[in-house]
Amino acid sequence: MSQDQVTVETEKTGPLEIFRQFFSLQRDVLVLSLAMFAFSLGFQMTNRFLPDYLVFLGATGFIIGLFATLGNVIGALYPYYGGVVSDRVGSRYALTVFGFISTFGFVMWLASGYIPTIDLGVVVLEPWVWVFVGLLLAQCWKSFGIGGHYAIVKQSTDPSRLARGFASTETFRRTAFLLAPLIVAVLVADALMPGFLWVLVIAIVFALLGTIIQHFLYETDADSIGDEFEGFGQIADDLRALPEPLKPLIVADTLVRFANGMVYVFFILVITRLMGIGLTMSLPVVGTIDLSPAAFFGVLLGVEMFIALVTMAPTAKIAEYTGLKPVVGAGFFVYAIFPIMLIFAPENVWILVALFAFSGLRFAGLPAHKALIVGPAQRGAGGRVTGSYYLVRGAIVIPSGALGGFLWEFVSPEISFTLASIIGMIGVGYFALFGKEFEAYR
Repeated sequence: MSQDQVTVETEKTGPLEIFRQFFSLQRDVLVLSLAMFAFSLGFQMTNRFLPDYLVFLGATGFIIGLFATLGNVIGALYPYYGGVVSDRVGSRYALTVFGFISTFGFVMWLASGYIPTIDLGVVVLEPWVWVFVGLLLAQCWKSFGIGGHYAIVKQSTDPSRLARGFASTETFRRTAFLLAPLIVAVLVADALMPGFLWVLVIAIVFALLGTIIQHFLYETDADSIGDEFEGFGQIADDLRALPEPLKPLIVADTLVRFANGMVYVFFILVITRLMGIGLTMSLPVVGTIDLSPAAFFGVLLGVEMFIALVTMAPTAKIAEYTGLKPVVGAGFFVYAIFPIMLIFAPENVWILVALFAFSGLRFAGLPAHKALIVGPAQRGAGGRVTGSYYLVRGAIVIPSGALGGFLWEFVSPEISFTLASIIGMIGVGYFALFGKEFEAYR
């Protein structure tokens, strides 16, 4: 395989150039990208709107915080074992199994809208309980895929071009993130329900398509096989063996993600419940558009992802000149400052559009962030290093959702979002002082 094929890039780094390069990718990366697109479309159409769905099913703010905490538990535990499986047995059958499990998770979310309250005497099962169950299943493919995604890109990309390598796959993933909320906005234009149930049906279809594509098109010959998993002692060994440059990155990233975890699931509630602001505008050909607050939130997410899409590849190119650290630090700053900007924003449509456009800049640094994580790893161990990193970060972030939900429900949303920004900014400052650069970018 030539170096041009390995790096899969040219001097042009815009989104359109990346799409043109898509059809020249190696088959395994091509299949992975298609599956990522399908699942990302399903996840993004559902996950960001589930908090409002939970409120519809009778959940309180604190319950929504616990839902976020369960997501953090999954985010902590699933990726490590996904990385182990990726390094040990290859991807095809594991991805297929996890794809079907994730599909069933979407089915559980759909079923939650039809299952009545069940009184067992000792305990009462509210309909929102099944959304929790669905989360345990739906996140399987996404969390497993972290290790496999990182490992495949590392094996296929020159070390000095890792950020651009990740920008290629992230561009396709974020394209799904751009389309998904716009689809939801159309389906929930008048109100969240019953349109969101149709959103879940579409998510199920795309999850099935993604699973089928990866099973029949993925070539197992290219899979790299690592050592057999030796139990929990190996987890401790892997954590101790994390490359030195990752340690300050983990500290800063964990603080920023803890802050984000406190408030992330409540972004939609700020728009739909606190502000209750929709979008009404007149267009020359279409006429008057009147969108519900939930649909307007979908438009805001579309704006956010559009900015991410058009800035990601150029920022990855810039990182080759400035180094990874400044780009990652800028992304951390946007993560940290956004909550306090949102919670105190005026109830003005165009200010909110500008805020979410600003929020999209946090994704511009994501390819550089991923390169900084997996870059120092030895070849053949990218999945395990990635899983170990996410295990540490995810374990510490676990209580963030519950803390944010408690503050939202029993103190005030303003206090919750302000505290989140303070914690995030501490992480930004720590990374600025102690963060390390990846040698290949010096």
